Amino acid sequence: MSLQLISLLAAHPAKLINVLALVFACPGSWLLHIARRREQLARASLAAQAERGSRDNRMHLLSIETLRMNRFFYAFGFACLGLALLVSWISTRF
Repeated sequence: MSLQLISLLAAHPAKLINVLALVFACPGSWLLHIARRREQLARASLAAQAERGSRDNRMHLLSIETLRMNRFFYAFGFACLGLALLVSWISTRF
């Protein structure tokens, strides 16, 4: 079984490079999904507090921290997807 896998990858290196692209793309897309989900939950929480009339400064700070974390998730997720696209383009050269 392992000899078949080695011979398959040796004969078709583009497949190995595409697997590497998938390794980068899956966590990147997951991070983008999680960032969007966190953003929706934070907005729902702030909307619920605004309905109750609560004006607490701590929640405002938490929303700023949430926005910073979401910005990082978006940046890292898009960087992973960009790297996956670049690796996939490289695989077309082989």
